[in-house]
Amino acid sequence: MTRSPPNSSPAPERTLRLLSCNILAGASVQRYSDYVTRSVNAVLPGRSKLANLDSLAELLHEFDVVGLQEADAGSLRSGFLNQTRYIAEAAGMPFWSHQPNRPMARVAHSANGLLSRIEPTEVIDYPLPGRIKGRGALFVRFGEGTNALVMVVAHLSLGAAARQGQLAFIAELLAPYPHAVLMGDLNTEPTSPEMRVLFDKTALQMPAIHTLTFPSWKPRRALDHILTSADIKLDRTWTLPRAFSDHLPLAAEIRLPLALAEAAGASRPR
Repeated sequence: MTRSPPNSSPAPERTLRLLSCNILAGASVQRYSDYVTRSVNAVLPGRSKLANLDSLAELLHEFDVVGLQEADAGSLRSGFLNQTRYIAEAAGMPFWSHQPNRPMARVAHSANGLLSRIEPTEVIDYPLPGRIKGRGALFVRFGEGTNALVMVVAHLSLGAAARQGQLAFIAELLAPYPHAVLMGDLNTEPTSPEMRVLFDKTALQMPAIHTLTFPSWKPRRALDHILTSADIKLDRTWTLPRAFSDHLPLAAEIRLPLALAEAAGASRPR
């Protein structure tokens, strides 16, 4: 008589939904010519920008953590509105933080932003290296000790040399953490030479599918990313159907081991 193997149920997990979104300070771009023809509107406040932010906030009820890039920290072009705070309150996201960078007098003041339904344990602003200053990484930790979940929201430079130094900095930042997520507008494809340092020096994994996000009206390039470490299962990524800027918002559904989710304060099942 043969003995049947004991039933083995899969380890319990928790699902989180993440969103990374470059919002271009609320401006809408639908073709390359808009960069020129709407250049004046880009530095002036307007109802269309606020309506764009409201439309985005309406979609955030299904997400647990949102990373923003090019949110305005409160300058002329936003009507002196902190856009990260505005979206968080409109979407009912209880925790938010922002990292102002690249101030241009009082005309424009870009920021990285974090919106979360999970309370962070720690949030740190890191300026990124580069010949032209003004890029940053927002470091967020959920939980304590070896089971802490770490997320970084970043917006990298347009030049490859600058990106290489910035990605090396982020790699050093994330190297000590086995449970990590990097999200943001990295301005480069996942297979680019400068991205190799991330995959070589951290637990982050090359995504199996490259989701196209730029330009939003006819996506041809995968410039926005949600990267996870090996023990965090990336079930799927997709783009939101509406363009809120010149980048499509990138969404991801991830699964955390229950012990990690509980340690990070994210044990609420979806």
